[in-house]
Amino acid sequence: MAVLYMLLVLFSAVFVAGFILLVMGAINFDLSNSEIPPGVNQPIKIRIISVILITRAVVGKILENIGICSQLSFLRYMQNRKTLGGDPKLFIKDLCFETVPVRIYQPKAPSASQRRGVMFFHGGGWIFGGLETYEKQCRFMARESESVVVSVGYRLAPEHKYPAAYEDCLNATIHFMKNTEHYGVDPANVIVCGDSAGGNLAAAVSQTLAGSSDLPKLRAQILIYPGLQALDFNLPSYQQNRGVPFLFRERAAFYLLQYLNGNASNLEEVLEGSHIPIDIKLNYRKWVSPDNIPEKFKVRGYKPHVLLDSTTEVYETVKRFCEPNLCPLLAEDAIIKQLPETFILTCEYDVLRDDGLLYKKRLEDNGVPVTWYHLEDGFHGVMNSFNDWFSFSSGKRGLDNIM
Repeated sequence: MAVLYMLLVLFSAVFVAGFILLVMGAINFDLSNSEIPPGVNQPIKIRIISVILITRAVVGKILENIGICSQLSFLRYMQNRKTLGGDPKLFIKDLCFETVPVRIYQPKAPSASQRRGVMFFHGGGWIFGGLETYEKQCRFMARESESVVVSVGYRLAPEHKYPAAYEDCLNATIHFMKNTEHYGVDPANVIVCGDSAGGNLAAAVSQTLAGSSDLPKLRAQILIYPGLQALDFNLPSYQQNRGVPFLFRERAAFYLLQYLNGNASNLEEVLEGSHIPIDIKLNYRKWVSPDNIPEKFKVRGYKPHVLLDSTTEVYETVKRFCEPNLCPLLAEDAIIKQLPETFILTCEYDVLRDDGLLYKKRLEDNGVPVTWYHLEDGFHGVMNSFNDWFSFSSGKRGLDNIM
């Protein structure tokens, strides 16, 4: 018995020591690889969350190396654990629209008129996220705006490459718009909404439906720090915020390549800008250019980037980056002109900031009403955590402005 006790104590000591070393390694990695500018909201909390995320990633890699599960599966499991029960103010139900899993949030209080409907597409770089990840935000939106919110559990990369996520979001939206009467929703008051990769999907769905003649027009689109192009990863915001949590410049390109091809074999070419031929870049330069970014967003360490050409071999692997369903910023003016009223939220310390600014200009140039809200102290993912210790005051401020 004494020997067993000693072994247990030894095992516990080794485990604790190993965990401490793991956390210390995560702290060192965070300090070495991330940059938190002075104007960022609650920097110490960002550091703590970043260390937690890095530690999770390392644990996932260890589990993968010893054959228990893949790192990706572990990280998804940690994200998507169910933590909430019922809600006294909402009916919450899991369904499938066609083959797409959705979760519907309906206010319990009776309404004198038909409600607004909100199709919500979660973020996560097309790789992470799900119905559980954004549960708190969806409940908040349904309660505060007294809307019927439909959260879409679209297929994820790299298992399901482009256009799987886009097709799921489009098909779920069409299904809902054809059946709004079942949920007490006004068919003329349906909104698409998404953050990050979800903002990309919302913009793509909105463009596709803009020319539809057999469905009601979307009432609006809400794009929360959306990623909208893959031609230029050297825009001012990509340079200035390349190491700001929770989305590094390299990760942004990595996620897009995973969504496109299921791998990131051309990551270096994409980052340096040698993945798209110069003639094609020049064709789109009227829309994707630092020249279209207001000067006040260039003062923080921006250096103009030299245009590089691409080999045919590399371009062949990424040429679908020029498709608007993947990169909505590249849609033709004829489509942009038909888009509904738009709300765009951007964050100063976000690599995707300039995607939002460029899209804002395109919409305004084509006569689309735009409401723009910019979080001067915000960063990518600031609205992902909500109403707990991991939340940020600027994120709550952004969510309040959306509602």
